[in-house]
Amino acid sequence: MKTNDLIRAMTSDLVAPGPSIEARFAMAFLPGVLLAMALFAITLGPRPDLMLVAGDARFLFKFLVTLLLALCSAMLVWRLVRPGAPARLQITALAVVPLVLAAGVLMEMLALPAPSWGTRLIGSNGLVCLVSIPLFALPMLTAEILALRQGAPTRPGLAGVVAGLFAGGVAAAIYAAHRPDDSPLFVALWYSLGIAIVALVGGLAGRIALRW
Repeated sequence: MKTNDLIRAMTSDLVAPGPSIEARFAMAFLPGVLLAMALFAITLGPRPDLMLVAGDARFLFKFLVTLLLALCSAMLVWRLVRPGAPARLQITALAVVPLVLAAGVLMEMLALPAPSWGTRLIGSNGLVCLVSIPLFALPMLTAEILALRQGAPTRPGLAGVVAGLFAGGVAAAIYAAHRPDDSPLFVALWYSLGIAIVALVGGLAGRIALRW
């Protein structure tokens, strides 16, 4: 056999590598987030004073916490669907998010008199928040679970939970543009509960869809 024939025979079964997990994740995220934003526009819409409060520290803090959660969750789930990939740095980054939230809550409590803490904690639209975050997260979570099937997570339930944290974080950031409940105390209670629901659904979906 000639050398050229041998090379062709050895390479004939090789397939060009497809998109990376990160690329698949991003491609799935785009239609999911567009659908989530469409749901937001149809059901709630942005608050009327959005431009006036755009520079307020409490208002911006909601986006800092939710988008930081989404970013750190995305980085971790990309590791979890690669067997044997180190994830210590990503886990540490994700652990910083509740510390940032706790710092915001502490600053709020120091800045306000104690009798007002309960009012800020309960807010005016807790139940709306609790329903809206899972609703907006659902199309993103569905798309991401399908994208993550291209990986090989050794702990599919955990990968689903982290995917849920990502979708919940983005959904919470979308919801944050709606209501004037800007207190970190409100965020710590209601946003966290809404995101936890999404993470729970993600964990169940991961156990079913990400097994191999």
